[in-house]
Amino acid sequence: MCYIDELWPGGLKFIKSDEVFPIGTDAVMLSAFIDAENARKAMDIGCGGGIVSLMLAYSSSKIVIDAVDIQQAAADLTRRNAEINGLSDRVNAVCHDIRNYRSFGGGGTYDLVFANPPYFPVNSGAVSARESAAKAREERTCTLDELCAAASFFTRWGGRFALVHRPERMSEVFCGMTAHGIEPKRLRFVHDKLSSPPCLILVEGRRGGKPGLSIEQPLIIRNEDGSFTDELLTIYHRKEAL
Repeated sequence: MCYIDELWPGGLKFIKSDEVFPIGTDAVMLSAFIDAENARKAMDIGCGGGIVSLMLAYSSSKIVIDAVDIQQAAADLTRRNAEINGLSDRVNAVCHDIRNYRSFGGGGTYDLVFANPPYFPVNSGAVSARESAAKAREERTCTLDELCAAASFFTRWGGRFALVHRPERMSEVFCGMTAHGIEPKRLRFVHDKLSSPPCLILVEGRRGGKPGLSIEQPLIIRNEDGSFTDELLTIYHRKEAL
């Protein structure tokens, strides 16, 4: 079963499918965190339904994105989502196992690589019994280290790699990036409320970059009364509607 939903009134449309992990707030926040202004060629590793790729293509008219996923259903859904939003000319969906990155080609040619990867190690007990959800949340088909290796291969010298992940794995994220020649340069914590501990991290690194990490103001999802913050409404293009 599938149906079409709008991310915001009159905005991007997405087909929801039981075969592909649904759109999450983490993907939307990653798209807002990424600085794609000067990027012309980008890669989305593990694209799912293509939300990050499509939001970047929507906001930046010069970017062309290869959206890659190991699941054929996800690549097909991204392709369909690109079509219904008139973005097929700039979002190219491909089914490929990114662990075999050398067979894909294009090494060192991407200005920007980004990913909303599985958060949990295999057998962590933190995933769904549904196969599509399990693959999206548990590192069954790509570990964090394998992701960083692929990102380093595809990113040009001086290019950027951005991802969203869990704060408890921040050390692994940083170690994985630096082990493959990507220097962490930007870090932003995401909190459900200002009074709550961070629930996500947004990280950007530069291939061949010099040491030096900038920690940005935290992104807060909700006010203390439970209402969404102005920034979250802006990210979802809801503030204009209000």
